Amino acid sequence: MAAILGKLSNALLIGLLAMVAVIVAFHGGLIAADAGTWMAGFLRVIHVWAGILWIGLLYYFNFVQIPTMPSVPAELKPGVTKYIAPKALLYFRHGSLLTVLAGIGLSGANLIGALTFQEGLRVIGLGMWMGLIMAFNVWFLIWPNQKIALGIVDGTPEQKAKAGTTAMIFSRTNFLLSFPMLYCMIAQHAIGAA
Repeated sequence: MAAILGKLSNALLIGLLAMVAVIVAFHGGLIAADAGTWMAGFLRVIHVWAGILWIGLLYYFNFVQIPTMPSVPAELKPGVTKYIAPKALLYFRHGSLLTVLAGIGLSGANLIGALTFQEGLRVIGLGMWMGLIMAFNVWFLIWPNQKIALGIVDGTPEQKAKAGTTAMIFSRTNFLLSFPMLYCMIAQHAIGAA
């Protein structure tokens, strides 16, 4: 089993094939009968999966990496800053992008109504705006500053320290926004529109 699941690509492929098997077993007839409903369901799965990847890494950074780094001995920090953090930030950035793109696709004709807080779409609209702000922070504030802080882009020690603080502040901003954003995303469908 370790030979198969020891590779992430194998586990990913098997997971995707298992998902396809479940889709066909339970909703195979729906795919042909109502492609629009099926596509909306599929986009919701992609949106939720990408959101778990994105917010899961956001929580990893805020619950684990940021609080732990000050206690890591100096000689061990390059293991995190040169190997773990850049890879985690790659999935973090692209998880945010896929979440936003799938969310836009999922919203369809309601996109403008939600973004302009029209009746019945205010809750999801607020969640969408928070998600868009968070994605902006990831791509245009956190990532550029992390590149300096991690030494991917050259910077003086002062620039690296300032960039690390800036990245942390916007990561914490996204962390605190994630709570009302998640509520809005769930409440629109579970509790009702506002």
